[in-house]
Amino acid sequence: MPDNQWTDVGAVEALRQQPLQEIQCGKTRIALTYKDGTFSAISGVCNHVGGPLGKGRLDGDYVVCPWHYWKFHHATGQGEAGYEADQVPVYTTKIEQGRLYIDLSSATKRKKQPHSPHPLARPVVRQPGPIRVVGISTTAMTADHPRYSTSDALLDAALDYARTALKLETQCIRLRELNFRACEGFYSKAAQACTWPCSITQMDPTDQLDRVYEAIVHWADVILVSTPIRWGNASSLYFKMVERMNCIQNQETIANKHLLKNKVAAFIIMGGQDNVQGVAGQLMTFWAEVGCQFPQFPFIAHSRGWSAEDMERNVCEVQNSRELRDAAQQLVTRAADMAKLMVAGQIPEHQLAGGGRKAHKLDSEPTG
Repeated sequence: MPDNQWTDVGAVEALRQQPLQEIQCGKTRIALTYKDGTFSAISGVCNHVGGPLGKGRLDGDYVVCPWHYWKFHHATGQGEAGYEADQVPVYTTKIEQGRLYIDLSSATKRKKQPHSPHPLARPVVRQPGPIRVVGISTTAMTADHPRYSTSDALLDAALDYARTALKLETQCIRLRELNFRACEGFYSKAAQACTWPCSITQMDPTDQLDRVYEAIVHWADVILVSTPIRWGNASSLYFKMVERMNCIQNQETIANKHLLKNKVAAFIIMGGQDNVQGVAGQLMTFWAEVGCQFPQFPFIAHSRGWSAEDMERNVCEVQNSRELRDAAQQLVTRAADMAKLMVAGQIPEHQLAGGGRKAHKLDSEPTG
């Protein structure tokens, strides 16, 4: 047995003021609880992805991790009912002369219960077959009273052409038909708290954004996004989706893991309002940062302009425009041609330098 390492962590009177707090003993993080007149000390590092247990909350007898809400008994370190085999280390405490001491040498063994990985966590391997195109519609409408959508119409035209004329595999995902939660800011807690697969997807089996993740990460070669222009921006559903895609981009910065490889993105932007260039720029910036490539002329767009308040005319123009449908067909053709080059390995891969990219480390700055 190692020699005792009793460490003075502070005055009892001060420490008993908080039911749960994080104590740092050198390099050791402790989650210290005070409950029913007794101090207990367990490891401050969660078994899941290392969340700070001491910065969570006390729920009855359990310490709740602030990152993903895993629970550990404040005195035994065991997981909640059904997960008792998950156990964080426990430390012995004592009180002498009004001071609290923790024996760092007394730590019990950390135990991790096997957890089946989420299906999305499997290795990304492209299966043999033709180029695959997923269309993502981001327009919203009343479910029981559907309307004509100009962005949907051109997306459907592109997918139909890809399927019938180009003989590609296609699928269409309409975000308005999915029940999925908004991003809840796990990244705002810590970069490591934003996990792949998405934390919400792992915790909530009813959340349906897994269909989007499955399509863009594991299935599609071409990602064709259609959006209306809403007050000079892409649609609210588009932003709801891409905020949840921070888990993909975050893997680039914290794990050097590229989930979107050999993927091509292209866009259909439609609206009665203007700012086509602004919407296109925002879309291209985001999809470039998650690793996608673009064909030449990566978007098509149509707008009635700032001064027009005649949406019925905009709808009529799109409904009767052969030119816009031809453009949608050519867009998906250009994207598929680019994808064929990438899937065939004709565009060489290069090691990605971190400089100038999100979260890069500046070697010109002093350290320490």
